Formats: sequence, C-alpha cells, structure tokens
Amino acid sequence: MTAVPSVRRADDCGAWAVLILTGEVDLALAPALREIVDALIADRRARMVLDLQRVSFMDSSALGVLVYAMRRADALGGALRLAGPCEKVRRMLELTGLDTVVGVFAGVPAACDRPGL
Repeated sequence: MTAVPSVRRADDCGAWAVLILTGEVDLALAPALREIVDALIADRRARMVLDLQRVSFMDSSALGVLVYAMRRADALGGALRLAGPCEKVRRMLELTGLDTVVGVFAGVPAACDRPGL
C-alpha cells in the first residue's frame, strides 16, 4: 500500500525544526512543503531537518523546494539537513549533486546531533 503524500511539522529536535514528509513528494506536494518552509523562515527558524524516511519518490519540483529551503536557511545563518532517505531518493540526491551541499543523515537524531551550527 502506498503512503498518502503529506508534509507536517513534528516536535523540534533541539534547535532544529523537523518536517516529516510521506509518500511521493512531487508537483502536487511541493507547494505545501514550500509554504511550511516559508512559515519557518518567517519565524526565523533557519535550522531545518526534513525526515524523508517515509518518502518513496521525489521529482524535480520537490528537489527545487529543497534547494529553495537550503538557500533561505543559509541566508539566515541556518542549514537544511535531510534524514533517512531511501535508496531511490538518495540516488537522486547524488545524481543532482545535492548530497554535496546538504547534509544527509541516517535519521533525525543523527541530523540533530551533528555539530556544525
């Protein structure tokens, strides 16, 4: 059974705002993700972890929102981190080079615990 695509805020992990994404993150879900990113940035929450453990696919519109979130967070002295991507999503991050500019971690705790900001 395929998970219903969704994005929602989770409890913060230390100084990091955590977003949980589920299902296929594509053109239909990208605007909702961007809206939450914008709300976080408006609240000056520039440290974000996207929990991708339940994501089965990401298209180019979703990757575009990741780049947008990374740039917005960076402009405020924060960062974007990705947690738990499946092999398919990890491969897409590698092919686009995003894995070289965004921290990719095994899970949310690892993403929050890693020093750097």
